[in-house]
Amino acid sequence: MPGYPVPLGFVFRSRAKEEKAPADKAQVTDSKQPRDPQAPKGRPTPKRNEAQSQRRSVASTPTNRKEAAKQQREDRRRALAKQREALASGDERYLPARDKGPVRKYARNFIDSRFCVAEFFLPMAVVILVLSMVQIPQLQNIALLLWLFVIVMIVVDSIGIAMRLKRQLNERLPDESKRGAVAYALMRSLQMRRLRLPKPQVKRGERP
Repeated sequence: MPGYPVPLGFVFRSRAKEEKAPADKAQVTDSKQPRDPQAPKGRPTPKRNEAQSQRRSVASTPTNRKEAAKQQREDRRRALAKQREALASGDERYLPARDKGPVRKYARNFIDSRFCVAEFFLPMAVVILVLSMVQIPQLQNIALLLWLFVIVMIVVDSIGIAMRLKRQLNERLPDESKRGAVAYALMRSLQMRRLRLPKPQVKRGERP
């Protein structure tokens, strides 16, 4: 039949190209749209210090047992170094558990602010020991009497310290636990002032 010829390109045109073209256009269109800041790919960029800390934490994570043991030794060494500095400076953050707390701090200051008979026990014991070794009966008798005198003085002074410290703790820190505070203070009183740890933070005669 005569008529207009039908273009064969229209009949045999690939439909794959037609489907691909809208998809390409959609991709181009979507790429021009602003990215949602809450989307997974659009999360805010971390700050430099946060990124560095994350990298350090990942880098410092031990990968085997040997590295883990080495890291534990390093952590223990740093903790002990901080404790030694705290024992010299009195920094409460790094003190050992037995020295922490307001009750223990007050007990230390209470002892350090006064003269205690017990702190002279070691030098007096050395003197008494030397006298007892001398082969003179009179000096040995004097050494024995001095020994008894020192023991009695330490006991009497320690009882007085314990009673006054209990009263002061009840007045100043009524809501704190006082368990072991008196024994802690008496043990500190047996040490010479310059050898005490943590180091004394108050002078003699100063109110704690």
